[in-house]
Amino acid sequence: MSFSPVLVFHISAGISGLLSGTAAMVFRKGSPRHVLAGKIFVVSMLTMAAFAVDLAITRHQPNNIGGGIATFYLVGTAWLTAKRRDGETSRFDWIVLLIPLALGILTWLNGLKVVRSGASSQDDVPVGMTFFMGSVMLLAAAGDVRMLLGGGVSGAKRIARHLWRMCFGLFIASGSFFLGPSNRPLRLLSSVGLGQHLPAALFSTGLYLFLTLLPLVLLIFWLFRVRFTNAYKQNLEAAKL
Repeated sequence: MSFSPVLVFHISAGISGLLSGTAAMVFRKGSPRHVLAGKIFVVSMLTMAAFAVDLAITRHQPNNIGGGIATFYLVGTAWLTAKRRDGETSRFDWIVLLIPLALGILTWLNGLKVVRSGASSQDDVPVGMTFFMGSVMLLAAAGDVRMLLGGGVSGAKRIARHLWRMCFGLFIASGSFFLGPSNRPLRLLSSVGLGQHLPAALFSTGLYLFLTLLPLVLLIFWLFRVRFTNAYKQNLEAAKL
């Protein structure tokens, strides 16, 4: 099996993002290990998303174009949230706001188009997931508007904004990897001669679904910790990326 250089970089960055993102969620927030894992995660995910958009354009896959842009936006704005001081915004945020707004509207319109055609999916993506992703983008846009009109975010709200965007970006990447076309993990391991030597349980749909949803489970856990306990009320300055 042969891979184009762009695809190799895309997959390599994606795997690095999955591993570093998982590590960042496990390590104590603000610790040196969390900060290091976070830096690797941000670089890996932005690289992966950029190459994903390039591949989607060359292969005429509009859904993947939106997914790549959404991932880049979520991880990028999560990084900016952690990097800035409490209440800090810029005019650039008003421009970035157009990304989730446009993606949300276009994704919803595409979902309605699929429903009107009588189909239940498009390019193997269930229409329910299309509406879900569109709704998340619109909620992200609403969050940006609220942040800008409110003069920025501070304290626990800033931590929550950072966490949910990072985790949701990781969810998009894990879904693309584990539930992508043609059993992607098995294809990759088979290409280096390892697939046939590993137990079939490692390639089960149930395991892939669990690994895909794990970032959302961890997202709920950390949001609860941040918003309803005193564990992470401290300033995010200690966790700058």
